[in-house]
Amino acid sequence: QVQLVESGGGLVQAGGSLRLSCTASGRTFNKYRMGWFSQAPGKEREFVATISRGDFSTYYADSVKGRFTISRDNAKNTVWLQMNSLKPEDTAIYYCAASQSIGVVSAANLYGYWGQGTQVTVSS
Repeated sequence: QVQLVESGGGLVQAGGSLRLSCTASGRTFNKYRMGWFSQAPGKEREFVATISRGDFSTYYADSVKGRFTISRDNAKNTVWLQMNSLKPEDTAIYYCAASQSIGVVSAANLYGYWGQGTQVTVSS
């Protein structure tokens, strides 16, 4: 099992940047594909980005391509989401998640482990 703890959320003006961090417990972090999801009030949880466990290949939702960057350091058991050029519509709770599924995984139900979430608010 793995436990995930996110940090780095906050209030930022449109056009600004934030860097979210997610630190995992345990010694098997490198066995998991990691992902970030967002959930705005009244909406379903949405895929944001994912990074593979081995070659660190990445995949993004169209809405964040060119603005967000996911990265990881297996030695530090940490995955990050660098968020640039933030927009008010990016406002949501952001969740870190871990998946043991093979291949590109963007469906939330394929991630078995979740953090508690961190709030990101972008003002206009």
